[in-house]
Amino acid sequence: MTSRNILVINCGSSSIKFALLDPAHSHFALSGLAERLGSPDAVLHWQQDGQKHSLNMPSADHRGALAQLLPRVEQAANGRLHGIGHRVVHGGEHFTQASRIDSASLAAIRSTAPLAPLHNPANLLGIEAALGLFPELPQVAVFDTAFHQSLPEHAYRYALPEVLYREHGVRRYGFHGTSHRYVSQRAAELSGLDPANSSWLSAHLGNGCSTCAIVNGQSRDTSMGLTPLEGLAMGTRSGDIDPNLFGHLSRTLGWSLEQTEHMLNHDSGLLGLSGLSNDMRSLEQASASGHPGATLAIEVFCYRLAKSLAAMSCALPQLDGLIFTGGIGENSALVRSKTLAHLRLLNLYLDDNANARCVRGESGAIQRAGHPRVLVIATNEERQIALDTLALLN
Repeated sequence: MTSRNILVINCGSSSIKFALLDPAHSHFALSGLAERLGSPDAVLHWQQDGQKHSLNMPSADHRGALAQLLPRVEQAANGRLHGIGHRVVHGGEHFTQASRIDSASLAAIRSTAPLAPLHNPANLLGIEAALGLFPELPQVAVFDTAFHQSLPEHAYRYALPEVLYREHGVRRYGFHGTSHRYVSQRAAELSGLDPANSSWLSAHLGNGCSTCAIVNGQSRDTSMGLTPLEGLAMGTRSGDIDPNLFGHLSRTLGWSLEQTEHMLNHDSGLLGLSGLSNDMRSLEQASASGHPGATLAIEVFCYRLAKSLAAMSCALPQLDGLIFTGGIGENSALVRSKTLAHLRLLNLYLDDNANARCVRGESGAIQRAGHPRVLVIATNEERQIALDTLALLN
């Protein structure tokens, strides 16, 4: 693979996560985070050559942070930066793959903002700031939703009046597509299978969680829907609930739409169940010490995950393996074990020693001999975004 330097940018409303990498190599030449942007405490953190650095940037906005980052990126790239890849959460039905950023693609991203009001406007801030600073540099948008545009209509449509879909885009879109695509391709490589002729279940588990059914390199179903709230129990998100909860809380408690939305997105999931934390590591420690809320949160999380994986199996012609990824998926042997205990009908069993070994960056196969593959694979969305960017540049 020809040496090419790609800067990957993931913008939030007050933060920028970034990484400089050459897809021909596994390591990041430079990576870090700008956070608390727009406040007096704005700061830039980065890691390079094994050394950690920080720079205070009082009241810097996204453009100010990128301006501070630019000389460091150029130095790390030896003056040869070939392109920028931007993570964009929602591409609606406009984008089925990565896209070069131009006036038309920018307009389409803006038009999709109502579907992801917390994410797309922030992604646009980073894109516009980078375009202002690097006007001559090729830039590419890579969409979380694009991988799931291969879902069949019976998987992405809600059982709602058609006008809501045709005129307002109300359908299931799915997220974490970059991660699911990366780990399924990696799983096929590690297993000696052709990605275009294999079928996988994938569980991306972090503060946000989703499952995906992948057939011959294409998403066939996924647990998230119109927004990232649908599906699994997550760090602070409820996942699936009875839709009538909105009316019930309004009638009985006088809650507004905004109050219920905030509760479902920020006060629920592991945090809401445990009353303690949204961090699985803290919950495992508390559960081991006898905390009933932590124990309940873990049990609900794993059971809901197992139910979702069983449902996703409906989309597979065969099962070549189950993949765990994301911060929880890569590091919690307990979650993997408890989840598979609910999936005996799929003949999934773990090798306890292999499962215990796959933590803190250790990947590999963890299934018991003679049973379907179960793999722990570290996701690398930055690398996938860089590869997608490079493919368009070429």
